[in-house]
Amino acid sequence: MEVVQQYVQGLTSQGLYPDQYICHQKKGNLVEIEDEATGKRYQALTFCTNDILGLVQSESVKQAAIDAILNYGTSNSSCHALSGRIDLHRQLEQEISAFKHLGHTHLFLNAWMAMQALIDAFCHLAMPIPGFRHTRQTLILSDVLNHGCIVSAVSNANNRSGKVFSYSPDVRVKPYRHCDAEDLARKLRRYAKPGDRILVVSDAVFSMDGDIAPLPEMIEILSHYPDSVLVMDEAHASGAIGPNGAGIYDYFGIAPQSVIDKGVNPLIMTTFSKFAASAGAAISSHIPELIQLLNVSPTSIGTISLPAPTTAAALESLRIVRKNPQLVQTLQANNRYLRARLVEQDFEVIGDTNVIPVILPENVNPKAFAVHLLENYGIWVSPIWFIAKPRIRMTVNALHTKEEMDCLIDAMVATRNALFQPKTAMVSA
Repeated sequence: MEVVQQYVQGLTSQGLYPDQYICHQKKGNLVEIEDEATGKRYQALTFCTNDILGLVQSESVKQAAIDAILNYGTSNSSCHALSGRIDLHRQLEQEISAFKHLGHTHLFLNAWMAMQALIDAFCHLAMPIPGFRHTRQTLILSDVLNHGCIVSAVSNANNRSGKVFSYSPDVRVKPYRHCDAEDLARKLRRYAKPGDRILVVSDAVFSMDGDIAPLPEMIEILSHYPDSVLVMDEAHASGAIGPNGAGIYDYFGIAPQSVIDKGVNPLIMTTFSKFAASAGAAISSHIPELIQLLNVSPTSIGTISLPAPTTAAALESLRIVRKNPQLVQTLQANNRYLRARLVEQDFEVIGDTNVIPVILPENVNPKAFAVHLLENYGIWVSPIWFIAKPRIRMTVNALHTKEEMDCLIDAMVATRNALFQPKTAMVSA
């Protein structure tokens, strides 16, 4: 424990440990938060919530969760495969399958478990079957900036539970450059061997850079590898991109069936903490046997199913989104407006989506920037250190007004002027 103590003390002394805030109440995007270290309270306008469509405080979503508690209680107290499955699970799976245009869906408590279960089950299957021998190796290619849940799952892909239960062939994991389809193609040509089972996994929208994976190019590359698998983590894509908010396939106008017709197996992971006012995750596929396998995978067998109130909240939120695409359109309009205003003020903004990172000079402490915003202007944002690029990470949502976004811009400019001198804007002669 000495190493742990020294490390965390170092984080704190260098100003790298995040400040901890306790939220006491919410009303729209106005929140009352408490600095846990000092006890000081702030009334703040938040730009760091992932409630992208503003459904967390929807009356119908709250009532759905309450009704579920009254009907089922607070927990299902078992896993899907034993006695933990309820009708709300089936309804939510059907809604997600329709939303993502993939006929079969399985639910999980969170994205980390969903991705671990998928990689584990795909690479190693589950319990041994007399007379069946799994002999084909798996090659996994993963974007270098994928979310931690993907990194964790693929990093453990060669030594997880399938290999504990029975013989299972090796899994090889290779990274490819961020959103670089050409590098993905090169890595496949270099590492794919005859007989390999090929799986490519990527965020659809990247959680720290806010950019979008090059889906059409990825599909074209994988079409040369029959029966390959393409996994899209749509945590930040669902409800956010595409005309109907259905995610990256909706965004590019690609029907999953057309991908299937090319010999590629599309898998989509949906999460409920951003657009669906809840928690949990789901894997969707056109292959019913994959869903059955996920149901009996060690990750699913060893964990209780999604609680009834959480399931009901996600279900009601999803139904609202499907019936009200204008919510998604408002979110997208707010994203365009805020990004344009930031660029107008010479901030370095990256990405394309409602995840809006503003890159700061290397000598500027993002936490100091965020604290200045909070203490002087009542604006709450997230300070981030990521791949040697300090940044302020903001999320805009469908509830933000232009007046609120303008307040953020004014506060950002004032804080920049107070903490450092911005680069002189280039003026054409």
